[in-house]
Amino acid sequence: MKILKTQTLRGPNYWSIRYAKLILVRLDLEALADRPSDTIDGFYEGLIKALPSLEEHFCSPGCRGGFLSRVREGTMMGHIMEHVAIELQTLAGMPVGFGRTRETATPGVYQVVFEYQYEEAGRYAARAAFRLCQSIVETGSYAPEELEKDLADLNELRGEAALGPSTEALVREAERREIPWVELPTRGMLQFGYGKYQQRVQASLTSHSSLLGVELACDKESTKQILGDAGVPVPQGTVIYALSDLEDAIDRLGGYPVVLKPLDGNHGRGITIDIPDWEQAEEAYDRAREVSKGVIVEHYYKGRDHRILVVNHKFVAVAERVPAHVVGNGKDTIAQLVDEENLDPRRGEGHDNILTQIKLDRTTDEMLKRQGYDLDTVLEPDVLCYLRATANLSAGGIAIDRTDEIHPETIWVAERVSRILGLDVAGIDVVTTDISQPMRAVNAVIVEVNAAPGLRMHLFPSEGVARNVAAPILDMLFPRDQPVRIPVIALTGTNGKTTTTRLITHIFRQVYGTVGFTTTDGIYINDHLVESGDTTGPQSAQVILQDPMVELAVLETARGGMLRSGLAFKHCDVGVVLNVAADHLGLGDINTLDDLAQLKAVVAESVQPNGYAVLNADDERVAAMADRVRSKVAYFSMDPDNPLVKDHVENGGVAAIYDKGYLAIYQQDWLIRIEKAKDLPLTMGGRAPFMIANALAASLAAFVQGIQVEDIRAALRSFRASAEQSPGRMNLFNLGRYHALVDYAHNPAGYEAVGSFVKNWAGPTIGVMGAPGDRRNKDFVELGKLAAQIFDQIIIKEDDDNRGRARGEVAELIVQGIEQELAAADRAVPYTIQLNEVTAIGEALDNAPENSLVVVLPESVSRAISLITARGPMSDLADAPQPRSNAPAASTTTAEPKAKKSPRKAKKGKVTADAAKG
Repeated sequence: MKILKTQTLRGPNYWSIRYAKLILVRLDLEALADRPSDTIDGFYEGLIKALPSLEEHFCSPGCRGGFLSRVREGTMMGHIMEHVAIELQTLAGMPVGFGRTRETATPGVYQVVFEYQYEEAGRYAARAAFRLCQSIVETGSYAPEELEKDLADLNELRGEAALGPSTEALVREAERREIPWVELPTRGMLQFGYGKYQQRVQASLTSHSSLLGVELACDKESTKQILGDAGVPVPQGTVIYALSDLEDAIDRLGGYPVVLKPLDGNHGRGITIDIPDWEQAEEAYDRAREVSKGVIVEHYYKGRDHRILVVNHKFVAVAERVPAHVVGNGKDTIAQLVDEENLDPRRGEGHDNILTQIKLDRTTDEMLKRQGYDLDTVLEPDVLCYLRATANLSAGGIAIDRTDEIHPETIWVAERVSRILGLDVAGIDVVTTDISQPMRAVNAVIVEVNAAPGLRMHLFPSEGVARNVAAPILDMLFPRDQPVRIPVIALTGTNGKTTTTRLITHIFRQVYGTVGFTTTDGIYINDHLVESGDTTGPQSAQVILQDPMVELAVLETARGGMLRSGLAFKHCDVGVVLNVAADHLGLGDINTLDDLAQLKAVVAESVQPNGYAVLNADDERVAAMADRVRSKVAYFSMDPDNPLVKDHVENGGVAAIYDKGYLAIYQQDWLIRIEKAKDLPLTMGGRAPFMIANALAASLAAFVQGIQVEDIRAALRSFRASAEQSPGRMNLFNLGRYHALVDYAHNPAGYEAVGSFVKNWAGPTIGVMGAPGDRRNKDFVELGKLAAQIFDQIIIKEDDDNRGRARGEVAELIVQGIEQELAAADRAVPYTIQLNEVTAIGEALDNAPENSLVVVLPESVSRAISLITARGPMSDLADAPQPRSNAPAASTTTAEPKAKKSPRKAKKGKVTADAAKG
């Protein structure tokens, strides 16, 4: 067997809405395609020997040992690989549980899906699971040393990818509050919230942190000076820059004991406390100089080290920090006691775990020497031996919560200090013999103030109550009455996505100052193009969601991005599904319309419970999505008598319908008319039914999000299907003797939609048509048949990029469809083949008859528009020939009660009793 492809999904996806972080492996079983596990000698025994913990996998039997019973009875290797990948991650400290395995349309090829916590570890688990399964198939076993290496590698990848304790706590608190978050690609920063409401953090450094305050806290001597001048008790001391000044500095402080520390150090690096003599002072000076050119010399104050955490100038917690130490047992050496202490699973490297491993180094030797010990000393029972002078957790220290013991006056001092320095999150280090007493009563001092203090000593104290110190930080960043995310409008469908996305954006810009949107032609913020190209995937959506200017996001969401990576967001406020029609079938294991509908439904299913899924009631597959969503539902329909819509509205729902020539909102007993379709530029005088449907969807999406009908009406009146506002979407040009139309239709439903307009044209019509080469043969034949139904003359061209097809192959298949249709209809439509798109467009324009319509369905929209506009200006619709048939007349009333009809049972859809805003 072999792995054909591995993908990483990072958001709600085709496989799961709830489990967003999934690895997807396309696995070819090859010779094992017809060999379930019960037919492979020794496989079951080899698997349980390698991973006996698989006994805990319930699988479909729903009981302990359920998965192994499936293996014993016979299951396929893709299913086994799924469970092995899950178990390997769990054994490496990354517990996961979700997985699915499905065979594709290609016999023996499977899609294997499983959950991950960290991306690189998940991808590694896929490879390791594959190796383990293959080894057991071939040899009946998997070498223990190989398994140990896999687990060690997974542990290492977990450590590299894991967030630190402070950041992890903030993330978990954000998730509890349903605040979206994302890791930014630089400097370990995270973003909480979307758009204009976003806040950023780097551990406990936040968007609210003052640069002046942070810089001041990093300068320990300046901090001490400004606090001392304010009457805050701080140590006596001075700064020196040469060893020759050390002796005088100590004398001025009244002699030993003293403290030496670097002027701008952190995490306890280079600090030596309780220095009793000149020899140790010299060594301490050298140690401090390794960190900073300036060295602080201070009087040593006896007492215990305490860290007070102040957030938004309010006291939150205090922890006593105890230096790294061991306690004797009368039999083990100090070195052995340290080894035993480091076996504590809470201890890890750096800041990655609750506690930090204790390191033995020169500083340890000096500390032991001062106590009369060395590493080979065997301590008497219960004798405490300090290994470090400083109490930093990063040096192996522990924390004891003292939050309930601190004196109120000390709290007042700490809160005042945070304001003096201007720190939103401050870690204030106090040395005192008794934290329950006022500072001056026990000669306590503030020895240091830290910006971006670590939180883990408060989150995970070795003794005492754990404190949720992440909560006040999130309270500061997102006050209870402030939004955390901008509204997100997501849109998908087979046809009409870009036009509807642009129209929705145009409507919302009547109310919102800055709207960001993504389309097949680029990322935009208002009228400004941020990046050109097909930007309908999650990475492009993140550009909008991460922009601090954006007040509302409108995100066109195509099938490709959802299949490759999932959605860029966990929830949206409105999810619009326009239609489901044959396009790209056979790609990405989406082979049927039902498969495609399931994929498109991801957008609807991701709408938050208080939001709306806006669904096409005229499309059976789209309407059926109502049964799967958690949100409220709103329908749009071109049929005012659609029974699903009627039943939905009679039960308290809201819909948008095309009624007597009007776009209208249908709610309860009221029909609120927006505007006549024939008066809206987008609908081409009411001649383009699919544009009317797009306008209904856009109007409804805006209405359920609270936009007033007057604003919707104004936007519809001012939006045109122009090259500027909606390039490549029904762009009509007047070239004097004739007109040209550019539309990006490239599938049967798109051709039918354009055809609904073209068939109303008064004069002759010429189609310049082709299709991308990655469609199925029968799709090209179908396009040929449709072209023969729509146009009076056809020029067949091909894309510059035939996507693996031989030159001329697509054109020949289209010709087959044309000839089949002409034979069946017993009529003649002239057609020619001109494979080069530029030449084909030029030929059509050069030979266009009087009052004709040249319809260009291009590969490159911008190129086609350039070729046409070089010949003449854009048309006003009024200049176009009158249609062969007129739209039905409509009443001029703008709002009227809707006549009650006898209720009819809805076939599909979700009923809601909540009235929409309007």
